[in-house]
Formats: sequence, C-alpha cells, structure tokens
Amino acid sequence: MGIKPDHWIRKMALEANMISPFEDGQKREGVISYGLSSYGYDIRVADEYKIFTNVYSAIVDPKNFSTQSMIDFRGEVCIIPPNSFALARTVEYFRIPRDVLTICVGKSTYARCGIIVNVTPFEPEWEGFVTLEISNTTPLPAKIYSNEGIAQVLFFEGDEPCEISYADKKGKYQHQQGILLPKL
Repeated sequence: MGIKPDHWIRKMALEANMISPFEDGQKREGVISYGLSSYGYDIRVADEYKIFTNVYSAIVDPKNFSTQSMIDFRGEVCIIPPNSFALARTVEYFRIPRDVLTICVGKSTYARCGIIVNVTPFEPEWEGFVTLEISNTTPLPAKIYSNEGIAQVLFFEGDEPCEISYADKKGKYQHQQGILLPKL
C-alpha cells in the first residue's frame, strides 16, 4: 500500500469522477488554499453548518441524537463559539475506488489557530459529501471561511482490492448528500 501522488489523483478524478468538482492545482490567491497538491487534495467546507449549542441543555448521545443540541446556519463565514464545534460538509463529492482508502487531516492554517478538523477515513467504495467535525479548542470565537480549504485528503492504494467494501456492507453513511447526523 502506498500514498498516491498528484498525477494519480488527477487521473482518478478526471477518468473515474473520484472528486467532483475537481480543482486541478492549488487555488491560493486570497483564500485558504484548496485543490490538488503534491500528494493529496485539499477539500473545501461548504456554506452549511450545524453549530452545537447549549440553549436547550440537550445531552449529546450517539445512540439517541437530539437535533436540539445544534442550530442550523448557512453563510460565507461561520463563527464557532469558544470550546465548541460545528458539523459541516465538503463542497466536493467523493467516489472512492475499491482498492483505495483515504485519511483526512486538518490544514495547518486552521490548526495554528486552535481549530481542529476531524474526519473518519473514506473506506473503499464509499461515496458522498464528507461530513466534517470542526472543533474550536480556544476560549475565543473562531471564524471558518466557507468555500475555502479546510483539510487535506491523502489517498492510499492497496496492493489489491479489498474483499468487502463499504458499498458491499451497505454502510449507513453511503451516498451522503448533506450534513449527516449520527446513526445507530
């Protein structure tokens, strides 16, 4: 298994529609960078968010998730309260090949501001918009810029296709269209 370089990512994005929309190269002028990089792809955060709030004193329970623990927000800039977080989604839609696994890590521009992005791996044959968790670890409000870079995806190709893919096991987060909340 090895990490895949830019020419492989470009080929898979263009021929297999692995990333859509696809930016061939880094877009950086006046924005937090996004697009194709040397060994990965910098994804963008869309303009829709679910910001966690304590207005209703809801308990966050992954087995019985209450939407009262968050508010919906849409805009060019999202302010995440101190020591809180938001869910968001990517601008890009992904179609992961059967012999590929991805790992996603936050961008250093945000990490240096105490903003951490958490994304689980994209499993072989997973498809959809990526749900992002954006944590503000600071005691101050944090600003997130919609339609700009938020994290980098690294692609790892296996020596052979997996025996059972995410599509085969009918994964519960397959074909995500928006910000998908926890499912049991």
